[in-house]
Amino acid sequence: MSEAKLRTVVFYEHYFSEFYLKQRQRVKDKIVWTLRIIETQRHIPTDYLKHIEGTHGLYEIRVHHAGDVFRIFCFFDEGKLVVLANGFQKKTRKTPADEIQRAIRIKRDYEQEKERENT
Repeated sequence: MSEAKLRTVVFYEHYFSEFYLKQRQRVKDKIVWTLRIIETQRHIPTDYLKHIEGTHGLYEIRVHHAGDVFRIFCFFDEGKLVVLANGFQKKTRKTPADEIQRAIRIKRDYEQEKERENT
């Protein structure tokens, strides 16, 4: 029995899909499993979704598989829509600043595009 969706995950542009398509099948499966948790769980553990400090509304989805660590940046739109931005394989303890800046630019582009559509 599948759980009811509380949120909907969507891709914005090509950023996430380019990252996703480069992954091994087992990593893809773990990403999909993690996205289902985000869509269906009322309270998402920070092991899977965490706010990025110092940003306005940017989050990272955390995926661990066989000792590898992956991050997918995302943000919320109207509370129930989770918009996926860029993803990357994390190779150091600290999240690279250039990846965070890229996600901030993607979020800004999304918001500007949505604003244009609504005017």
